[in-house]
Amino acid sequence: MSPCIPLAGRSAGTDLHSSPIPEDKTEGAKQHERHRHRHHLELSMEARLQRRIQRYGWDLASADYEPLWQAQLACMHAELIARASLVSGEHVLDVACGSGLVALRAAEAVGPHGQVVGIDLSSHMLDAARRRAKEHDVRNASFERMDAEDLQLPAASFDVVLCALGLMYMPEPEQAVREMRRVLRPGGRMLTAVWGERSRCGWSALFPIVDAEVASEVCPWFFRLGQGDTLARVCTDARFSAIGLHRMTTTLDYANADEACSAAFVSGPVALAWSRFDSVVRARVCARYVEAIAEWRHGRAYRVPGEFVIVAAAVPGDG
Repeated sequence: MSPCIPLAGRSAGTDLHSSPIPEDKTEGAKQHERHRHRHHLELSMEARLQRRIQRYGWDLASADYEPLWQAQLACMHAELIARASLVSGEHVLDVACGSGLVALRAAEAVGPHGQVVGIDLSSHMLDAARRRAKEHDVRNASFERMDAEDLQLPAASFDVVLCALGLMYMPEPEQAVREMRRVLRPGGRMLTAVWGERSRCGWSALFPIVDAEVASEVCPWFFRLGQGDTLARVCTDARFSAIGLHRMTTTLDYANADEACSAAFVSGPVALAWSRFDSVVRARVCARYVEAIAEWRHGRAYRVPGEFVIVAAAVPGDG
């Protein structure tokens, strides 16, 4: 996971080169257009800032991400791959691939005649994915730095698109889903997973705890796509069909409070904020987080509840 910042409104389709305001407009209309143009510029700048923060946050989290999260996410990754029903020879795109945990599972499933491309904003995460592929002698997977909202890939070039816990961090997840559909062939499938309802994710207390230490909210829309059928409706709006939604409960197991805090702050969605905290603030937020998850303490260990939402969708056979 990676850090994100609040984004007020939508950024897709922002025009940074709007036409000059016609001279024959009333002064009120001119002021309205100036305000709208300035608002568009602010949204575009904020989206670009969010992407940069995510990129550097993922870079910071890359060294600790697998040790702290691979086992915790393994059940969801396995479920995502199983529901994708990958076939030998298929071409697969893994969006927000991180260190390649899902991409390399997919590469094994499609076999030597298949191909997997993993994309991510974080160069350090991609380096980790390449190292993992080399260590496991995986030769049918490649990794590229790319923005999920603007895929530099040909239309109708993949059989399957996967995205595990990536959409929550994007300034415009709806645009990312449209891009995923664009690169799928007719009959292609998309499988995407997000965290579920906030009330079902015990670790969610970390957000207000960090919010109290920074100037703005951290990830205010993190759980939006996991609410109700929101993610399924995003897929419907992107003209997917055969949409199915599956909720999956999980438990995040930590040996002790230090491990729980490291997962939440060092390699989690607030990693960038954490990197800027001094020792006093770090001690304060950790104490508050440990108190927030106290009800799930078992001896020295913690078993914190969580929920995933997995949505499967398809492109109609006629495109």
